[in-house]
Amino acid sequence: MADTDGLLEARDFTGPAATAGAFHVKGAQAQDWGLQNRLSRIFRRDTGRTVMLAFDHGYFLGPMAGLERLDTGIAPLVPDADAIMMTRGALRTSIPPHTDAGIVLRASGGPSVLRDLSDEHIALDIEDAVRLNAAALAIQVFIGSENESRSVRNLAALVDAGQRHGVAVLGVTAVGKDMVRDARYFRLATRISAEMGAHVVKTYYVEEGFETVTASCPVPIIVAGGKKLPELDALTMAYRSIQEGAAGVDMGRNIFQSEHPAAMLAAVRAVVHDDAKPEEAYELFRDRAAASA
Repeated sequence: MADTDGLLEARDFTGPAATAGAFHVKGAQAQDWGLQNRLSRIFRRDTGRTVMLAFDHGYFLGPMAGLERLDTGIAPLVPDADAIMMTRGALRTSIPPHTDAGIVLRASGGPSVLRDLSDEHIALDIEDAVRLNAAALAIQVFIGSENESRSVRNLAALVDAGQRHGVAVLGVTAVGKDMVRDARYFRLATRISAEMGAHVVKTYYVEEGFETVTASCPVPIIVAGGKKLPELDALTMAYRSIQEGAAGVDMGRNIFQSEHPAAMLAAVRAVVHDDAKPEEAYELFRDRAAASA
């Protein structure tokens, strides 16, 4: 039996109850601790925002420019990203296990760029995602496509699995070549993903009405970088996205296809986390690029 001699009587029961405070990720206040913890690996507590580095393109495009060597071209950038989005194959083969970045795994796949990309299926078992310590799973949602219903069903099934295991789901708005890219479409596509249970939604920025897209979506929206743009243009898009309600960016080609990827990643971080204006961030990019030359 423990020695109880000399124990002080407990007496300090006063004062307000300590609380963990409001959770910093939009729409996740009622989620379980484990899922909130995983979301915190993606979104910084101090800003509520994220800079996600996407390099999952190989799952349907193969070794595109900038992704020829993941081990030498991408791995050195990972320490400066809040989160990284890739396939499980890329994670296991090319990313050091000591990384602190939140792991977002591509969970859908099937067709290559040679076929109809909307013909996707769930391509990752939830147990393998947990084994890889994933913070979130990313899945395409093809609103308006021939395979719309299947993609929504895929999303719902992944959300069910994610809720059971405390893993977040990122719904990715997929836009076909013939679809109109405007605020009305993105309000529809992002809201459907959130209503089906996605914890985060990735979509594209539009110059007119983007604030209505972020306002009408009850979970965080992060903006896709899309095609390669001149650095100042990409930083301007990131700045406008954040100022109009986005909770971060998920950039790939605008970082790894830059002549100076590390400098560009630093500039994007300044825009997202420090509210640096595009011109200020571009000067940072140029300074970092010159220093590395």
